Parts: sequence; structure tokens; C-alpha cells
Amino acid sequence: MADLRIVEEGLGRTQLVEQEQDDGKDSENGINKEKGLERSEVQDEQKGELQLQQLLQQKSKRVATLDAFRGLTVVLMILVDDAGGAYARIDHSPWNGCTLADFVMPFFLFIVGVAIALALKKVPKINGAVKKIIFRTLKLLFWGIILQGGYSHAPDALSYGVDMKDIRWCGILQRIALVYLVVALIETLTTKRRPNVLEPRHLSIFTAYQWQWIGGFVAFVIYMITTYSLYVPNWSFSEHSDHGVKKYIVKCGMRGHLGPACNAVGYVDRELWGINHLYSDPVWSRLEACTLSSPNSGPLREDAPSWCRAPFEPEGLLSTISAILSGTIGIHYGHVLIHFKGHSARLKHWVSMGFGLLIIAIILHFTNAIPINKQLYSFSYVCFTAGAAGIVFSALYVLMDVWELRTPFLFLKWIGMNAMLVFVLGAQGILAGFVNGWYYKNPDNTLVNWIQNHLFIHVWNSERLGTLLYVIFAEITFWGVVAGILHRLGIYWKL
Repeated sequence: MADLRIVEEGLGRTQLVEQEQDDGKDSENGINKEKGLERSEVQDEQKGELQLQQLLQQKSKRVATLDAFRGLTVVLMILVDDAGGAYARIDHSPWNGCTLADFVMPFFLFIVGVAIALALKKVPKINGAVKKIIFRTLKLLFWGIILQGGYSHAPDALSYGVDMKDIRWCGILQRIALVYLVVALIETLTTKRRPNVLEPRHLSIFTAYQWQWIGGFVAFVIYMITTYSLYVPNWSFSEHSDHGVKKYIVKCGMRGHLGPACNAVGYVDRELWGINHLYSDPVWSRLEACTLSSPNSGPLREDAPSWCRAPFEPEGLLSTISAILSGTIGIHYGHVLIHFKGHSARLKHWVSMGFGLLIIAIILHFTNAIPINKQLYSFSYVCFTAGAAGIVFSALYVLMDVWELRTPFLFLKWIGMNAMLVFVLGAQGILAGFVNGWYYKNPDNTLVNWIQNHLFIHVWNSERLGTLLYVIFAEITFWGVVAGILHRLGIYWKL
């Protein structure tokens, strides 16, 4: 994820305006006139430098929304991950539909796209930029496998390590890495094909960056053709327990199925990665067909279908190909930020596109043409979440950059400026796992558990409310303060 706090938008050169003086004097005053002109030029140069500094300050303010949006996304992740168990309505939708948790991933990809547009506005050396993109992609993949591949067991277990036959290859950072790689490479390799100044036409912002849209369209075509035409045969999996190993068979033999059991998205991942390397606790186990506790988690029904016990990869390959569209829409918003200089022009384009995407998604979903589904990363889901991201981004832009109401959003901005650090230490529970390593007599008797139980759950006499307040104050607010301190010290974790 590119560091946008130092990204500057394009600035035109400041022209020096020479101030002509009255030349109604004789030739003996020529030397004085020349000196006066020199002084005037120096003053104009100083004025030009001052104007340039003011423009730089003005331009830097325009990226404040990016940090706040990124921080908001990290905050949402912490909230739904740690409070979603108590409030199932904000946890991931078990299958079709969209909840608060389902906005997190596409919001990340959206802001990554905006970041790419600004960071790669000018590419002096294409080969150097490509190397940096590949290196950053590898770093994201590395951290993704460490944090979500099974190696880290924080914060619940005081152990680490993973059996390579069960390692999970996919995850949040892995998806971000692959989308970033594709979108950033297209932006870099087509840098000489795009104009510096847009033509005065309504669609010029689209035609100027047609290669990004072509890339997104290719991803869309690959996803749609594979999803609806790939034949999914019967498949099997084994469940290990204290009583031994039990084998289950899921009967399919169909094409174009969008249900949990026989969709092409899951089939591609089973064939590519192997069923042992997929996410072992999919959200579809909260469906009514699987548990009577739906939409909450609970014991499986006695008559539950076999696929309720099966693994499924929500960040798999085919769904990640579809996710490229989220990054493409995000980079388009970044292009608008670069080329449209007025607040009104930017907001008009952003808001109209955001509502347009929402309308397309709602029509596709409620006509049952393409249901909104995060697990499949369906096209309607891309449109719905990208449209919502565009509306939220526009709202933050109005509040923070037009009205300059930045103080209420300082926590979001600080977290967004150190998003990787808060994601790793906070959202992935690394700091909490470290603190839990210092327990008293019993591994469950830790400072983290004591704070949650005694200062929140017992005080409010409610596990649900206490959990929610703990997440808001002991996690989100805590990391906002930490990020603010690190910002004052100039400490940032960059990839």
C-alpha cells in the first residue's frame, strides 16, 4: 500500500509576471531602471515560491481524505472481527446479502486503487517502478501468509507454527497484493499512453485511462465465463475428530450454480490449492440450512448438508480476479482527483458514479440475476461495495477537504497513516497475543482478559454490550491514541 502522505498532485509552473515601470525618463536613468527590474524579478520569484508553497500545502490537504478512509476501513475490520461474534448482524453475511463486515475488503481495494493513481501519476523510470511494485507485492504476500496462513495463532493461543500440509495460502493481504500488482502494473506500463491534460469531453477521463478499464473488463469476462460455464463435478473431503476420520461426499455435476456447495469459485480453489489449504471455518456454517442458531454460530443440525462441514476459501483465486474491478474503480476515483481541479467537479463525478453502481447492484440482486455475495465476490457485490465506497469517500472529502472539519476525524487519519502497523498488531491480534504471553498461574488469567471481563462485561452485566464497548474503547480508541503518538514522533510502517 503506497504511502500517500507525501504524494503531491500535479502542479503547473508559476509564471513570473514582470511589472513594467513608466519609462518616461531620459537615458541616464537606464541603469536605475534595470536595477529596479532586477529587484522586481527577485520579488516576483519570491512571490512565485510562496505561491508554490501555498499550492503544495493546499494539495497535501487533498489527500487527508485518503488517510481517513483507510483508517475507517481498519477500524471497521477491528469492529466486525472482534465484536461480530456478539452481534451477528454486523458479521459477514452467511451467503447472499451484504453486512457491515462485507464492506471491509472492497474498501481496502478501493483505497489501494486511489493510492496507486496518485503514487504513479508520474513514472520517470518504468523499470524501477516495476521492480518496486513487484517487491511490495512480495512483502504483502509474505506478511499475509505469516498472519493468516496458520503460522500465527495470536491472540488466542500462545504458540506458533503451521503444518505445511494444512497451510492456508490465501488471505486478506494476499488478495490486496495481487490486485495491487495487476492494477499498478497496468498504470505503470501505460504511463506513456495517457495524456497529461484531458480533452474537454464527458468521457475523456475514461478514454484517457482506457487500459485500466480494459484490464478490469478482462478480469470481469474471465470471472463471468468461468463462474457460469465451468463444470463442477462431485467432490469429497474428510473431517478429523477424536473419533477418527470421516469422509463426506458433496454431489454436484452442474454448471453455473451460485450456491455454497457447487459453485465454480470453490471448485477452482479446491483444484488449485488443495482442499486442506482452504479456510476451515467458512461463514456459510451460519446458514439456516446448517444450524438452528442462524444467523449466529451454533452446533450443526443433525440433518445439515455435508457441505456445511467443508472448508471454503473466501479470498480464493477466481474471486480475487473479480476483485480487480474494485481496484480499477478505486484508481478511477484517483484519476478524477488528479485531473478534476474543482471540488464541485470531483464530487459530481464521484457521487453520480457511486449511486450508479449502487443502482446496478440493487437491480441485479433483487431480480436474482446476480445476487450480492461476498464469498463469491459477485459482480453485483463489486458494484454495491464500490458504489458505497465512492459515496463514503465523497462524504469524507466534503467534511475534511471542503469544509475542513478535520479534528473529529484525527483518530481515523492517524490510524490510516499507520494502517499496516495497526492491522498487524491490532486487527491480527499480535500485540494482544504478546500481552497474553504474560499470564498469572493460568494461561486464561491475562491482562487482556481481565480488562475485558472486569472493566466491561461485568460492569455492564452483558457479554454482548461489554464486548462491543471493549472493542470500541480498549481496541479502536487505544490504537487511535497509539497511532497519534507515532505520528507525532514521525514513525510509520511502510511497505
